[in-house]
Amino acid sequence: MNRCPITYEPCGERRYSERGLKLLSPKLKDLHDFPYNKSEQLKEAVARATKMSIQGVQPKLSARLNAVAEIFEIADQGGTFIIKPQNDLYEELPENEDVTMRMAAAIGIETPLHGMLYSKDGSRSYFIKRFDRLPKKRKVAVEDFAQLTGATRETKYSSSMEKVAAVIDQFCTFPLLEKERFFRWTVFNFLTGNEDMHLKNFSLIRRNDKVEISPAYDLLNTTIVLPKPQEELALTLAGKKSKMTRENLVDYFGKERLGLAAIRIEKILLEIKSQKESWNELLDKSFLSDEMKTKYKELLNQRWMRFFKD
Repeated sequence: MNRCPITYEPCGERRYSERGLKLLSPKLKDLHDFPYNKSEQLKEAVARATKMSIQGVQPKLSARLNAVAEIFEIADQGGTFIIKPQNDLYEELPENEDVTMRMAAAIGIETPLHGMLYSKDGSRSYFIKRFDRLPKKRKVAVEDFAQLTGATRETKYSSSMEKVAAVIDQFCTFPLLEKERFFRWTVFNFLTGNEDMHLKNFSLIRRNDKVEISPAYDLLNTTIVLPKPQEELALTLAGKKSKMTRENLVDYFGKERLGLAAIRIEKILLEIKSQKESWNELLDKSFLSDEMKTKYKELLNQRWMRFFKD
């Protein structure tokens, strides 16, 4: 029996569940394979990099869903989805990012619609709906923290978590609320081995006359795919990027630098702890290989013991 790569639900002999298709579009009854194999997607991403408004080290394509034709189409401009194919350098990135985003949603981190789709060679590509696009090609005001701090792609790692917190204070409508969200995000990234949350992977968005942290994106366990991982955070915290302790993350960053009340921090941590079993269930149901599932769980358990001590 197949499982839907959009919802993880059993879908019989079909490749996608009815609910998964409806999440993409109420009109969708089936979804044809993305008409490019892995190699073609990588070539298209390189060839179109200068034409599209999305960039980055990980190859990606801008696309739109043609619900009538039941297929995703590459779009140089005006795309409403981002598609990331399999990567020649790092194994199982689409499967990794998809399950990590689901784990984030399980603890209350806002995530856009995302999932995986089958390509014509049978490989799976990751897709995510753009939250900076509205119907009728209207754009939403979004700026990443590199733009907000004057950093470039070359200097996006040359900053600190403390400076990110200062940006939240400076620009957000309700900074204390956003700093709670940011603290939850920081703990999650540590626990799930995401050491690539640089300045371009955090953004602020203007919605309903409020400036707030955008939905999460680019969340994945980088530690289990890097050949020799050496860091635990992309940006320094308390002057370091590795050997993080609960005291660094909670007492120093949460309480001292973010100014969060102890009772609010404890509530966030209890909410995270309550989802440990659901995280394991998501990993079990994920499309990661058995080897990658084992690596992910081992890393998660190691970080969990260091942070929660139980």
